[in-house]
Amino acid sequence: MNTLPDLSQLTHTQLLEFTRQLAIQHQSLAQSNQQLDTKVQHLEVSNQQLDSKVKSLSILNQKYEHELALFKQHKFGSKNEHLTAKQIHLWDEAVEEDIAAVDLELERLNADKTNAAAQKAPANKPKRRLLPDHLPTLRIEHEPASTQCACGCTLRRIGEDISEKLNFRPAQFYKEQHIRGKWVCDQCDTLTQQAMPAYVIEKGIASPELLSHVLVSKYADHLPLYRQRQIFLRAGVDLSRSTLSDWIGRCGVELERLTDALRKVILQQAVIHADETPVTIMRMDDKDKKPKKGYVWAYATTQYNPIQAVIYDFQDSRSGEHAEAFLKDWQGHLVCDDYSGYKARFKSGQVIEVGCMAHARRKFHELHVTGKSQIAEQALFLIQKLYAIEAEIRKNTDGTAEQRYKYRQQYSQAVMQQLYEWLTQHQLAVPSSSATAKAINYSLKRWEALSRYLDDGNLPICNNWVENQMRPWALGRKNWLFAGSLRSGQRAANIMTLIQSAKLNGLDPYAYLSDVLKRLPTHKVTQIEELLPHRWKPEPR
Repeated sequence: MNTLPDLSQLTHTQLLEFTRQLAIQHQSLAQSNQQLDTKVQHLEVSNQQLDSKVKSLSILNQKYEHELALFKQHKFGSKNEHLTAKQIHLWDEAVEEDIAAVDLELERLNADKTNAAAQKAPANKPKRRLLPDHLPTLRIEHEPASTQCACGCTLRRIGEDISEKLNFRPAQFYKEQHIRGKWVCDQCDTLTQQAMPAYVIEKGIASPELLSHVLVSKYADHLPLYRQRQIFLRAGVDLSRSTLSDWIGRCGVELERLTDALRKVILQQAVIHADETPVTIMRMDDKDKKPKKGYVWAYATTQYNPIQAVIYDFQDSRSGEHAEAFLKDWQGHLVCDDYSGYKARFKSGQVIEVGCMAHARRKFHELHVTGKSQIAEQALFLIQKLYAIEAEIRKNTDGTAEQRYKYRQQYSQAVMQQLYEWLTQHQLAVPSSSATAKAINYSLKRWEALSRYLDDGNLPICNNWVENQMRPWALGRKNWLFAGSLRSGQRAANIMTLIQSAKLNGLDPYAYLSDVLKRLPTHKVTQIEELLPHRWKPEPR
């Protein structure tokens, strides 16, 4: 232990040396203290950085937990699709349907270039099977309206021609015999015979009712053709899958006239819904053995429109150019989600965006069900009040756009303002990178589009109407699994357009398609809109 010397015994020189030593020690202590202060500051900075990292990791962990909870909730399946034998059958069906559709188109082109009375059938075309004898038979006789010849003599029946069509009633096949009596005039040797009615598939055995049943079974009931064939076999009728594919291919071509006309009708409306969903395309080549992803785009009138219709547009990608091509030259309000594919039309100024409140709600609902945000419940409560008001409008008003506008201004406007204030308040209170912040920002960035429905009674609050029209495709993905090609996807879109539009108008798709397929061969092209679902009326019997 150092002791201080007796200063009184020190000489002047010794005192100076002692003072100098004290100064050196004081300076050393000051430097040590400064170094300690610097270390303390570094430790404080490091502590702040660690706190920041812990907070960031905590937010990131919450994000990953939220996403994991969503994955578990949605129960995502395997991304890889392996072809089974049944799936190969489905692909074969689509190819055969394509061949039938192309054959019919080629026949139409060749019909304009030749006057031959009959064309020789291809050598590889299978011979048609005779219809089973055990089927009940309905005789339909086609006779002249008058048995008087133009020369004044009475016609004498000399025989008849019989053509058989395979018809169908639910759970029952029966033969339809068309008997065309032959009448001859003995005086002038004139033969008179009633002509056969025109059919969609000329010289085929399928009646319009049977064709309708096959179409509805595949595209509304989601029964692949190989399953339908098994059902028919149980009824004692053997129809090959290639025959069924041929029927669908040809019907798809014939019905395209109707879907083209319906597309024009929808593009005449001032408000349209739009949505899209993926469908796998089995388009394979030598370079890529994997299935491709196609997309079905749906465009529908609103539930407020007296014209109830939906049109499906099948494309090989989700590129915005498809929406832009479909909506080319169209002007009006487009109700859709926030998919960027529609943005080009909004930038033009000709199309006005109407936001979807259901998508905004979905962001908060996902947070709520996964338990990652307690404040999301308040947003759900306010949005639910908006939907409750819409339910009251349907119940308490006469259903006009003016009534909807007044009701929304009186009740919905205040709730929307309350929701906006809640969003802006909590936007500053939650971490910017959290899932809650993303849900809030989603709504605030689209607030103008989301609140646009308040000022126009013709606009809906959300896009759920057209999302409901996508359900048949979601069911189809699980049953017939995929489209065999771009062409088969487009054909499916055409047929499903008419089936779903018929349902929207309260029609039985089977009855509607049966009548349309019966009338289509002789219906005037200029009056094709009369056969569209929203204008269709069955022919009086």
